[in-house]
Amino acid sequence: MTLIGVIALQGAVSEHVAMLTALGASVREVRTPDQLEGVDGVVLPGGESTAMARAAAKVGLFEELAARRAAGLPIFGTCAGLILLSERVEDGAALDGFATVGGLDITARRNAFGGQLASFTEDLSVAGMDGPAFPAVFIRAPQVVELGPDVEVLARTGGDGPVVAVRQGNLLATSFHPELTADVRLHRYFRAMVRSSQPPVDV
Repeated sequence: MTLIGVIALQGAVSEHVAMLTALGASVREVRTPDQLEGVDGVVLPGGESTAMARAAAKVGLFEELAARRAAGLPIFGTCAGLILLSERVEDGAALDGFATVGGLDITARRNAFGGQLASFTEDLSVAGMDGPAFPAVFIRAPQVVELGPDVEVLARTGGDGPVVAVRQGNLLATSFHPELTADVRLHRYFRAMVRSSQPPVDV
């Protein structure tokens, strides 16, 4: 069975765990580097990127996760998770001195849609996703303001507005919180990414 780790330092952990479990994945909450052993994919949840980076620094978690990411481990980052996967962060001084995970050739702008009171939902068209528009929940959400050549844009607000969902190889990231909806399609998409990255089983 596919084993997916959810980084459980802070943020919307239980919501991701519930959604992945409902899809039939085996899920492990991850707080220390040793708990990454044996996982086939990892979710970096929404929350507060600085708080997560500080907590991870105490145990070296993000350094180990970055090494596994570089070796091909699939990772799905939502909201703060997108920031932690970004190679560049505007107004990211609060993260200075703390390891992040990196790997996404993007520049992220923190809190680009405003503060908590500016939270909103929007139905988004997501590339490659069948069915109705995705009900995206934005809470103190970042935007992707620069893209490297290998980054695929999956969704924008307003159809042609700011970029809010991207994929690059085994990395998937959204500015919004799919775990706060009843729509499992993005988690199913990530589970398929994880399965496709696994070596075939000898029979």
